[in-house]
Amino acid sequence: RSSDLAFDSSFLGEAEEVVQERISDDELTLIKKPKAHSSASVILRGANDFMVDEMERSLHDSLCVVRRVLESKSLVAGGGAVEAALSIYLENYATMLHSKEQMAIGSFAQSLLSIPRILSVNAAQDASDLVAKLRAYHRSQTDKEKVKYKWYGLDLLEGKVRDNRESGVLEPSMSKVKCLKFATEAAITILRIDDLIKLAPEKKPDEEMDY
Repeated sequence: RSSDLAFDSSFLGEAEEVVQERISDDELTLIKKPKAHSSASVILRGANDFMVDEMERSLHDSLCVVRRVLESKSLVAGGGAVEAALSIYLENYATMLHSKEQMAIGSFAQSLLSIPRILSVNAAQDASDLVAKLRAYHRSQTDKEKVKYKWYGLDLLEGKVRDNRESGVLEPSMSKVKCLKFATEAAITILRIDDLIKLAPEKKPDEEMDY
């Protein structure tokens, strides 16, 4: 019926140019400079499939970071700054307790330093030296004149500690909170396991013989 073919003109879009181009082995229809910019396509080209796959993963990770920033609406300094600051805070808090919880909190504080330590090792830097310097900066931020040290994190290219807020090394606060939360829940789950099943090693034929 003719009534089934009717459509609303508002559904129509408008673009400056619609062309069909051949890119590599594919024929693609390109819509250029549309009036409404509700979506866009990204064409990745590389020397081989492995390179294109790696480019796609990198682009996907970048878009996920942008999405997390928009969802979180707040940022924190990267480069191990949050872990170092939280470690110092928990160490100070643990000294105020007079029970065995002090040891648990102190161990948790030390475990947080594994993040900046691993970052340093992966960048072929001196992990012990960098983590010690990072802790020194964050421990001194209790001074009102040195509050800006809370933004200090690792510079893995130069092998030093710097203000990562000024350098633009930032992370979504939502992602940082979720990482700490999930890691803590995983550790608690492991600690709740009170039974251990150990398999006896398989004996070699020579060991089974009696002499």
